[in-house]
Amino acid sequence: MSSKIYFPTQNCAPAPLRLTISRKIRFEEVDLMNIVWHGRYPSYFEDGRIALGDVYGIGYKDLYMSNIAAPIKKMHIDYIKPLNFGETITIETILHWTEAARMNYEFIIRNSSNEITTTGYTVQLFIKDNELMMFQPDLFAELCEKWKSGTLSPLRPINDFSSAI
Repeated sequence: MSSKIYFPTQNCAPAPLRLTISRKIRFEEVDLMNIVWHGRYPSYFEDGRIALGDVYGIGYKDLYMSNIAAPIKKMHIDYIKPLNFGETITIETILHWTEAARMNYEFIIRNSSNEITTTGYTVQLFIKDNELMMFQPDLFAELCEKWKSGTLSPLRPINDFSSAI
Protein backbone atom coordinates (compact mmCIF):
# COMPACT_ATOMS: atom_id res chain seq x y z
CA MET A 1 0.00 0.00 0.00
CA SER A 2 0.99 3.57 -0.56
CA SER A 3 1.99 5.46 2.59
CA LYS A 4 0.11 8.56 1.46
CA ILE A 5 -3.65 8.82 1.17
CA TYR A 6 -4.25 10.66 -2.07
CA PHE A 7 -8.02 10.09 -2.21
CA PRO A 8 -9.80 9.61 1.14
CA THR A 9 -12.38 6.81 1.14
CA GLN A 10 -15.95 8.05 0.91
CA ASN A 11 -18.70 6.58 3.07
CA CYS A 12 -20.51 3.70 1.34
CA ALA A 13 -18.06 3.82 -1.58
CA PRO A 14 -17.20 0.54 -3.29
CA ALA A 15 -13.64 -0.77 -3.11
CA PRO A 16 -11.28 0.81 -5.65
CA LEU A 17 -10.66 -0.94 -8.97
CA ARG A 18 -7.10 -2.26 -9.17
CA LEU A 19 -4.88 -3.63 -11.89
CA THR A 20 -1.18 -4.47 -11.77
CA ILE A 21 0.97 -4.75 -14.87
CA SER A 22 4.66 -5.42 -15.30
CA ARG A 23 7.22 -4.04 -17.70
CA LYS A 24 10.98 -3.91 -18.11
CA ILE A 25 12.96 -0.67 -17.88
CA ARG A 26 14.42 0.09 -21.32
CA PHE A 27 17.80 1.68 -22.03
CA GLU A 28 16.19 4.79 -23.53
CA GLU A 29 14.45 5.49 -20.19
CA VAL A 30 17.59 5.89 -18.08
CA ASP A 31 20.06 8.73 -17.69
CA LEU A 32 23.86 8.70 -17.38
CA MET A 33 23.57 7.45 -13.79
CA ASN A 34 21.71 4.35 -15.07
CA ILE A 35 18.50 5.38 -13.27
CA VAL A 36 15.14 6.19 -14.80
CA TRP A 37 14.89 9.86 -15.73
CA HIS A 38 12.19 11.56 -13.64
CA GLY A 39 10.26 12.63 -16.75
CA ARG A 40 9.54 8.99 -17.68
CA TYR A 41 7.26 8.28 -14.74
CA PRO A 42 4.14 9.88 -16.26
CA SER A 43 4.41 7.37 -19.12
CA TYR A 44 4.47 4.52 -16.58
CA PHE A 45 1.28 5.94 -15.07
CA GLU A 46 -0.15 6.07 -18.59
CA ASP A 47 0.69 2.38 -19.13
CA GLY A 48 -1.34 1.55 -16.04
CA ARG A 49 -4.27 3.80 -16.98
CA ILE A 50 -4.44 2.29 -20.46
CA ALA A 51 -4.47 -1.27 -19.11
CA LEU A 52 -7.12 -0.58 -16.46
CA GLY A 53 -9.26 1.40 -18.90
CA ASP A 54 -9.14 -1.38 -21.48
CA VAL A 55 -10.12 -4.00 -18.89
CA TYR A 56 -13.16 -2.05 -17.69
CA GLY A 57 -14.35 -0.41 -20.93
CA ILE A 58 -13.24 3.14 -20.14
CA GLY A 59 -10.06 3.18 -22.21
CA TYR A 60 -9.07 5.97 -24.53
CA LYS A 61 -10.60 4.22 -27.54
CA ASP A 62 -13.88 3.78 -25.64
CA LEU A 63 -13.88 7.46 -24.72
CA TYR A 64 -12.96 8.47 -28.28
CA MET A 65 -15.82 6.41 -29.71
CA SER A 66 -18.14 8.31 -27.34
CA ASN A 67 -16.68 11.66 -28.48
CA ILE A 68 -15.26 12.27 -25.01
CA ALA A 69 -11.79 13.42 -24.02
CA ALA A 70 -10.31 12.89 -20.56
CA PRO A 71 -7.38 15.29 -20.14
CA ILE A 72 -5.27 15.26 -17.02
CA LYS A 73 -6.15 18.16 -14.74
CA LYS A 74 -3.69 17.31 -11.99
CA MET A 75 -0.70 15.00 -11.55
CA HIS A 76 1.54 14.38 -8.56
CA ILE A 77 4.55 12.08 -8.22
CA ASP A 78 6.45 11.05 -5.08
CA TYR A 79 9.89 9.63 -5.91
CA ILE A 80 11.02 7.25 -3.16
CA LYS A 81 13.78 5.08 -4.68
CA PRO A 82 15.38 5.04 -8.14
CA LEU A 83 14.61 2.45 -10.81
CA ASN A 84 17.45 0.98 -12.88
CA PHE A 85 17.97 -0.17 -16.45
CA GLY A 86 16.86 -3.75 -17.05
CA GLU A 87 14.74 -4.02 -13.92
CA THR A 88 11.29 -5.53 -14.20
CA ILE A 89 8.83 -3.28 -12.41
CA THR A 90 5.17 -3.50 -11.52
CA ILE A 91 2.74 -0.65 -11.88
CA GLU A 92 -0.34 -0.93 -9.70
CA THR A 93 -3.12 1.32 -10.95
CA ILE A 94 -6.01 2.10 -8.64
CA LEU A 95 -9.19 3.87 -9.75
CA HIS A 96 -10.89 5.43 -6.73
CA TRP A 97 -14.65 5.80 -6.50
CA THR A 98 -16.16 9.23 -7.07
CA GLU A 99 -19.61 10.45 -7.98
CA ALA A 100 -18.09 13.49 -9.67
CA ALA A 101 -17.41 13.84 -13.40
CA ARG A 102 -13.77 12.87 -13.06
CA MET A 103 -11.46 9.88 -12.70
CA ASN A 104 -9.15 9.68 -9.68
CA TYR A 105 -6.21 7.36 -10.36
CA GLU A 106 -3.52 6.36 -7.87
CA PHE A 107 -0.29 4.60 -8.86
CA ILE A 108 2.20 2.47 -6.96
CA ILE A 109 5.40 1.42 -8.75
CA ARG A 110 7.51 -1.37 -7.27
CA ASN A 111 10.99 -2.54 -8.25
CA SER A 112 12.11 -6.12 -8.86
CA SER A 113 12.53 -6.58 -5.07
CA ASN A 114 8.86 -5.56 -4.61
CA GLU A 115 9.89 -2.35 -2.83
CA ILE A 116 7.73 0.72 -3.41
CA THR A 117 9.81 3.14 -5.47
CA THR A 118 7.24 5.65 -6.66
CA THR A 119 3.70 6.68 -5.81
CA GLY A 120 1.47 9.28 -7.34
CA TYR A 121 -1.89 10.19 -8.72
CA THR A 122 -3.71 11.84 -11.59
CA VAL A 123 -7.10 13.48 -11.84
CA GLN A 124 -8.78 13.40 -15.24
CA LEU A 125 -11.84 15.42 -16.20
CA PHE A 126 -14.33 14.69 -18.97
CA ILE A 127 -14.72 17.00 -21.96
CA LYS A 128 -17.23 16.74 -24.80
CA ASP A 129 -17.42 19.18 -27.72
CA ASN A 130 -14.65 21.25 -26.07
CA GLU A 131 -16.81 21.79 -22.98
CA LEU A 132 -16.16 20.55 -19.47
CA MET A 133 -18.78 17.95 -18.55
CA MET A 134 -20.53 18.66 -15.25
CA PHE A 135 -21.99 15.14 -15.03
CA GLN A 136 -20.43 11.76 -15.67
CA PRO A 137 -20.67 10.70 -19.31
CA ASP A 138 -22.95 7.70 -19.91
CA LEU A 139 -19.96 5.43 -20.46
CA PHE A 140 -18.52 6.20 -17.02
CA ALA A 141 -21.90 6.45 -15.27
CA GLU A 142 -22.79 2.93 -16.45
CA LEU A 143 -19.47 1.61 -15.16
CA CYS A 144 -20.05 3.34 -11.81
CA GLU A 145 -23.55 1.90 -11.52
CA LYS A 146 -22.22 -1.66 -11.98
CA TRP A 147 -19.23 -0.91 -9.76
CA LYS A 148 -21.39 0.32 -6.87
CA SER A 149 -23.91 -2.54 -7.22
CA GLY A 150 -21.13 -5.14 -7.23
CA THR A 151 -21.94 -6.42 -10.73
CA LEU A 152 -18.90 -4.98 -12.54
CA SER A 153 -16.90 -7.57 -14.46
CA PRO A 154 -13.71 -7.08 -16.47
CA LEU A 155 -14.31 -6.96 -20.24
CA ARG A 156 -11.10 -8.88 -20.86
CA PRO A 157 -9.00 -11.10 -18.64
CA ILE A 158 -6.87 -9.06 -16.28
CA ASN A 159 -3.90 -11.40 -16.71
CA ASP A 160 -3.68 -10.40 -20.40
CA PHE A 161 -1.61 -7.42 -19.24
CA SER A 162 1.05 -9.18 -17.18
CA SER A 163 3.67 -8.66 -19.87
CA ALA A 164 1.80 -6.60 -22.44
CA ILE A 165 3.80 -3.43 -21.93
